[in-house]
Amino acid sequence: MNRKIALRAAVGASAMALALFSTAYVAEATTEEPKDAAPLAKMSHSAAASKLNGAGISITSSGGCSDRNQPNCTSLEQVNSATVDGAITLKGASKCDLTVTGGTETGHASGTYSHWNGYKLDFHMTSCLTNYVKNTFTSIGGNKWQSGSGNVYFDESNHWDVTFHNCGGCLRGGKG
Repeated sequence: MNRKIALRAAVGASAMALALFSTAYVAEATTEEPKDAAPLAKMSHSAAASKLNGAGISITSSGGCSDRNQPNCTSLEQVNSATVDGAITLKGASKCDLTVTGGTETGHASGTYSHWNGYKLDFHMTSCLTNYVKNTFTSIGGNKWQSGSGNVYFDESNHWDVTFHNCGGCLRGGKG
């Protein structure tokens, strides 16, 4: 009987040690910044601008500034990482030159999926981008087109307003 108790105690202690070790190992492994940030991870203006510029996407501001609280600036402060990744996916899929003309700065319409909340970017309207959107995505009426991943492209006549619900298939190799 004592032998069974000792064996159970040893098995229990081993399981407890394994659980503690595994928990510590997982906690240590997850303290590093993930390679692919979470879809709603917020980015600083400088990190987002650097990532977009590195992908060949320009950023312009009518006011020559990036202050989030000024409507004539183009800010990327607090943009969702999936929004930035979605823009990069769009650039790669469309092969178009892209220029961001609006980001998270004040002055845009409010709402859950808004510029301020990091879901939207405005792009300079080019024939390349217009042709790509209108020939690739599904028209959903009201000058809007929806990609297969659910992102919405709104032709506002002088720019494209894009709502990035996700990165546009960036992790699966899909299109914008």
